[in-house]
Amino acid sequence: MEIIHLSFECYPVAKAGGLGDVVGALPKYQTKAGHYAKVVMPMHRTKFLNTHEWDVDFKGRANIGNWWFDYTVIKERNNTLGFDLFLIDINGLLDREQIYGFADDTQRYIGFQVSFINWLDHWEHKPDVIHCHDYHVGLVPFMLKYCYQYSRLGDIPTVLTIHNAQYQGWMGWDQSFMLPTYDTWKGGLLEWSGDINPLASAVKNAWKVNTVSWSYMEELRYNSNGLEALFEYERGKCSGVLNGIDTDVWDPATDKFIDVNYDATTVDKNKQKNKEALCKEFNLDPQKPLIVFIGRLVGEKAADLLPDAIASAMYSMQGYVNFLVLGSGDPHIEWQLKQMTQTFKGSYNAMIGYNEALSHKMYAGADFLLMPSRVEPCGLNQMYAMKYGTVPMVRSTGGLIDTVTDMGEWQGWGIRFMQASVGDIMHAISRAVGLYYDDKKTLARMRKHMMEIDNSWEKSVQQYLNIYLSLK
Repeated sequence: MEIIHLSFECYPVAKAGGLGDVVGALPKYQTKAGHYAKVVMPMHRTKFLNTHEWDVDFKGRANIGNWWFDYTVIKERNNTLGFDLFLIDINGLLDREQIYGFADDTQRYIGFQVSFINWLDHWEHKPDVIHCHDYHVGLVPFMLKYCYQYSRLGDIPTVLTIHNAQYQGWMGWDQSFMLPTYDTWKGGLLEWSGDINPLASAVKNAWKVNTVSWSYMEELRYNSNGLEALFEYERGKCSGVLNGIDTDVWDPATDKFIDVNYDATTVDKNKQKNKEALCKEFNLDPQKPLIVFIGRLVGEKAADLLPDAIASAMYSMQGYVNFLVLGSGDPHIEWQLKQMTQTFKGSYNAMIGYNEALSHKMYAGADFLLMPSRVEPCGLNQMYAMKYGTVPMVRSTGGLIDTVTDMGEWQGWGIRFMQASVGDIMHAISRAVGLYYDDKKTLARMRKHMMEIDNSWEKSVQQYLNIYLSLK
């Protein structure tokens, strides 16, 4: 099959979160399975653009309302990611280093989608499926079906993967002029709660819809930021497909970022060496349990609870535990976490920002990973942690339910808690510290077991292929 993945992110080209990791891995493993997977994304002005070779594949002209613009499609020459990568450039609209966060984001999303379909309309053949990732490209299924100028493309199957339903891309109807001319009788397929809602439109118009874990798919029927009734109504075409991790990138046996490589047979000795190097860098004690947080410092990840939870643990456990935080997001949370480095010097540290190499070192050197998320559609961090023998401490939500079994259950390898609250986090920390000091044998068993769990993409790839085949 020829599969087109449409996304605003793709690791290592441009990444803001888990969406980028998925789009950077899924097409590669689909290609390995014998299919022709391509990724089409904007030409963000990132380092990747300047360090690779490109060929111009197409030049075209399109419009958003009365504004006509030229666009260019370039193709990465050497297939270095394991699949064909195409970037679309629109001068003044897509030529920015930062992926999101602009006042004209709505125009940027629509310009990208219109350019893609305009380019597709010049192809001499049709792909087998167009796979849309999140709301940034959520209007494509509607445009293919109901925009007059693209009528010949309406029979191309579309699949929507929802990586996070909290973000939906709401637009007022006063912005509808930016869409290509469409059948106004079908305007209801754009609308939800009085606005144009690209995510809701994609759910209505895509041939199949999936989320990135089974439990998250169920959660959306009662917690989806206003779309609950829609997911209940469309449940017949919706399913959950658990994300995998790219074991070419995330494997402690081959990871070039970490100090000492190891596998399940050498984890006891060599993981400690990585911990010692990490603790030396951040002025922490390698003899104490090391709990880390890696991720966006936002309410969705319950990062606002971290300052109080860490401070409470420091005072109540009298310095018998280390914490290390890596992330960025809410400025106030960043400030709180940085201030605490002076208060708890020697037992706590924080690095504000995004650092791919450091994240690898932290997974390799930490004893525990804390994920108190309020919303976690799938979560990749807990699977990275498991691969590196780091015990995940997770709230029971979304994909965290599907991937982590509590240590209190038979052959369990993680620590789960129910509420995103300081109290529940404190209880989880207490269990982790007790495990570290009082039950080394169980901790060693958990590490070996979780490292042998197969969270690779192969199983997930087959599930996606089954979805595509069901559209024939």
